[in-house]
Amino acid sequence: MESLKINSDAEMQQLGNTLGKFAQAHDLLLLTGDLGAGKTTLTKGIAKTLEIRRPVKSPTFTIVREYQEGLMPLFHMDMYRLEDGDLSSIDLPAYLASPGLVVIEWPEFIMNDLPTEYLKLKIKRLDNSWDSTEREIEIEAQGQRNQEWWQEVSQNLK
Repeated sequence: MESLKINSDAEMQQLGNTLGKFAQAHDLLLLTGDLGAGKTTLTKGIAKTLEIRRPVKSPTFTIVREYQEGLMPLFHMDMYRLEDGDLSSIDLPAYLASPGLVVIEWPEFIMNDLPTEYLKLKIKRLDNSWDSTEREIEIEAQGQRNQEWWQEVSQNLK
């Protein structure tokens, strides 16, 4: 499994920028990691590249935040509150069928309801200090499109 080291919030946003640059409609990005690991920071970088001007906030309490005004729609979801896997409050198939990028935080609670092809980034803190920004990211690319997406991203990280 491929991994990547991130040393700052700026690097996390740069990773997001690069993911956004090579994202295509119907892509699915799954983000796992502890609270405060950098999932929303990464998504902010994606939004910036997609020319979304509204502030990107964590969707923990709303479950889904939609950003329609960019180069392509961004659907930012947080499944943390769906520990029982009850998706009745959102129409996940409609989001996945939409010509936008779907980013899901805490996907482990709904994996059985997701497609088998996705790009998954597992973000791990490298120490226990709350203000530390050092992370290791494990990359899992399922399916040809996602392998190509990650290859483009990894070749273009600065």
